[in-house]
Amino acid sequence: MDYEITNLTKENVDESLIEGLIKATSEKLGISDSLVEIILIDDEKIHEINKQYRGVDRPTDVISFAFQDMEDITISNITNLGEIYISLDKVKSQAKEYGHSERRELGFLTVHGLLHLLGYDHMNSEDEKEMFKLQEDILKVYGLER
Repeated sequence: MDYEITNLTKENVDESLIEGLIKATSEKLGISDSLVEIILIDDEKIHEINKQYRGVDRPTDVISFAFQDMEDITISNITNLGEIYISLDKVKSQAKEYGHSERRELGFLTVHGLLHLLGYDHMNSEDEKEMFKLQEDILKVYGLER
């Protein structure tokens, strides 16, 4: 799976963590010939996006826009799965709130967002169990378990 990472903040981020988790997820699920875009932003920007596209007037941690939900976006046999927006402000605050590292939180949000692009969800307990077990399996490879 190909990827693009854009950091729209002034924060230094270990992009190799994001790259590795994208690779681990795509290998575990047998995904190839695909592209995902990761955009790192702050609470102010993700608040705007959340309000505009979801009608929720507050910042959130991660938002995924699955392009395949809208239409099939394929260029040169590469399917653009979509975009994942991650708030680095939320990475910091949630890491503190949950008592783990910012690295673990960034990893979790990356994998969580990517799984949403791949069709996983947690709208009911059965789907949630499946998605969260897969997340934890992938994060464990990086020593990022809770």
